[in-house]
Amino acid sequence: MHNSMVLGWEEWVSLPSLGLPAIKTKIDTGARTSALHAVAIEPFGNEKNPQVRFIMHPNPEDPSIEVVCSAKVIDRRIVMSSNGESESRYVIASEIQIGDQIWPIHITLTNRETMGYRMLLGRSAIPEDMQITPTSSFLQPLLSYDLYKKRSRKNKTKRPLRIGILTQEPNNYSNRKLIAAAEARGHVIETIETSRCYMAINNHSPAVHYDGEALPRFDAIIPRIGTRMTFYGMAVTRQFEMMGVHCLNSAAAIGASRDKLLAHQMLAQHKLGMPNTAFAMTSRDTKGIIDLAGGSPVVVKLLSSTQGKGVVLAETKKAAEALVDAFRGLNAHFLVQEFVKEASGTDIRCFVVDGKVVGAIQRTAQAGEFRSNLHQGGSAKQVRISKDERKAAVKAARVLKLNVAGVDLLRGNTGPKILEVNSSPGLQGIEKATGKDIAAIIIQSIEANVRSVIHLIP
Repeated sequence: MHNSMVLGWEEWVSLPSLGLPAIKTKIDTGARTSALHAVAIEPFGNEKNPQVRFIMHPNPEDPSIEVVCSAKVIDRRIVMSSNGESESRYVIASEIQIGDQIWPIHITLTNRETMGYRMLLGRSAIPEDMQITPTSSFLQPLLSYDLYKKRSRKNKTKRPLRIGILTQEPNNYSNRKLIAAAEARGHVIETIETSRCYMAINNHSPAVHYDGEALPRFDAIIPRIGTRMTFYGMAVTRQFEMMGVHCLNSAAAIGASRDKLLAHQMLAQHKLGMPNTAFAMTSRDTKGIIDLAGGSPVVVKLLSSTQGKGVVLAETKKAAEALVDAFRGLNAHFLVQEFVKEASGTDIRCFVVDGKVVGAIQRTAQAGEFRSNLHQGGSAKQVRISKDERKAAVKAARVLKLNVAGVDLLRGNTGPKILEVNSSPGLQGIEKATGKDIAAIIIQSIEANVRSVIHLIP
């Protein structure tokens, strides 16, 4: 397994599976167990899948470099330290690399702030064919703490994450699939009911409380907030953002996509194709509003509509005027939009994750119905989208700053026309029609975007 390697009494090592590319280590054959510096040690997971997360400051001279590490717990052990005190420590497994050799070791976690070395390599972790020269230093290649600066941009380390889903419906299809996908990849995931969260807003340390206790520190939050919870759900998401948690979609992006008028204005500003749209609340000029949308037939939408509710088609001018007057009588905010005839009751839902369309379906309305929403009884099948449609979907998600989005568009004679952009799109319709595991793609996006190396401003 090893070429015979010679180590000095101190060496540079790396622990790649923990995201620690460089640690100056004392090689100590007098100690049996190996030890790694760890602070803020926090167990999570359950009996079947026990995990521990901790913070490591690899450079004793520069406490501003923090690395968040997590690993599976393989044991708890009572260890006697050099000053004769015993303490109970978590034991984790990791691969260690010195020079070009890599092998698995067990490490105990303990606070080594007062020690000269952030890591101690004990004799049980040193293969028998390795020789130690106690009078020499650094016989193997030197590394540098600069490696942490390079790593902080993109997270390359696959570590167990603690993920929360913010939702009022913990058992719906989308949440069940996200939980299964996260657990299959070794993460710990739980659902948090949005309405049961409450927040302490102070300048010391933002926190989210839940059923009487502050929630533990999550690595990532997936906000799946129903439209009825938009305002409060955004506040809870924002609080997690202030705590430095990676939120799959930010509160600001969710807010922009939920405000249909703001979303239309932002998309129009970036020259994205949309059906002609007029917005009104109390304007008396019914005819002018309908003309702005291109004349009848028009679609009238309540701004707060979702899943196709509150969306009505007016086929004639007379019906359109009656409808606009009726909505106005309700003091409701509404959009009047041209009816794209050539789309004939079908629209396309593009599912965008991290700037890529990962699946697309064509939704077709039931006979005699123009709304193709699956909640309205529409049917879905996988569809090949054109380059222009793909570009429009990706750009719409980018303009609204959504990492995950369902972009609904129509195939118009003049190119794709965007209907709306959804910030917590359901997975059931798209997964069934495409056969793709979209939930796993979302979890992979979280893995790639949670930062492990944090450079604190000292």
